[in-house]
Amino acid sequence: MYAVIKTGGKQYKVTTGDVVKVEKLAAEEGKEFIFNEVLALDDVIGTPFVNGASVKATVLKQAKDAKVIIFKKKRRQNYRRKNGHRQQITLVKITDICGK
Repeated sequence: MYAVIKTGGKQYKVTTGDVVKVEKLAAEEGKEFIFNEVLALDDVIGTPFVNGASVKATVLKQAKDAKVIIFKKKRRQNYRRKNGHRQQITLVKITDICGK
């Protein structure tokens, strides 16, 4: 059984036991988090969400993702700007997929 959930403006296809890296959630490590925005559940497609469906997950870790380097340059203008960004992420383990 799989589900497609929406969180942080992105969609993830998950099954029970998966460890997923999502954008930062307001939850503590070790606590349970419930995703209510389920877009699809096996062969059932929601409009926009599947009624009565939810996905339970356990928060494993609050962390930062790998650094992304932003480098801007304009040739022959002596213009160079280097910047970096590390996105806040949450690692969650999917424990249960609840259907209707």
